[in-house]
Amino acid sequence: MGIEIDLLENYPKTKRNIQERGETKSEADRNLARKFGKEFFDGDRAHGYGGFNYNAKYWQPVVPTFRKHWNLTGKNSILDVGCAKGFMLYDFSQLIKGLTVCGVDVSKYAIENCHEVMQPHLKVADARNLPFPDSSFDYVISITTIHNLEGEDLKTSLREIERVSRLGAFITVDAYRTEEEKKAMYAWNLTAKTILHVNEWKELFEKVGYTGDYFWFMP
Repeated sequence: MGIEIDLLENYPKTKRNIQERGETKSEADRNLARKFGKEFFDGDRAHGYGGFNYNAKYWQPVVPTFRKHWNLTGKNSILDVGCAKGFMLYDFSQLIKGLTVCGVDVSKYAIENCHEVMQPHLKVADARNLPFPDSSFDYVISITTIHNLEGEDLKTSLREIERVSRLGAFITVDAYRTEEEKKAMYAWNLTAKTILHVNEWKELFEKVGYTGDYFWFMP
């Protein structure tokens, strides 16, 4: 297993009203969000992002952290599992010239409405069945995606990330360390079907043979 490391430490932090979100989000909102269609990305805020648009301030500060951690150059390749509209990959491609980038997402809407520069590099695909041969990419990144699965489907997605990565991987998942954090996480959650204690996540990673790095999302 890899290491616990916050490679998103430079992602801009936003102030979150967890209590208000917990009080206003219904199971109907969650069910709609989990369709990952227009309503989730560009619909009402109750169902997701409330407008998912490119802004360089989000991912450009993050790319140098990944570049340093993996010593990335233009000779490397990266797959983003759960790439949405490809904004992170766009910034990777702009800041590391020559880097081969590819993204997959279960959302047909996101891929059809992706960053126009990224259109040739993205495709609709499921994390449980990545359409690539073994060791196709040097590195695989998956940000707050695989926790949208549960049970054997979740385990399969981890094994798929392991299968297609050659040198390493990095994932983030919804997690908690204390009962207070657990309560906040469940109040904040919109799409995740699996939310575990950090130690339970580590046990799961080890059980399925995931050898990449990892970190946690906590609101």
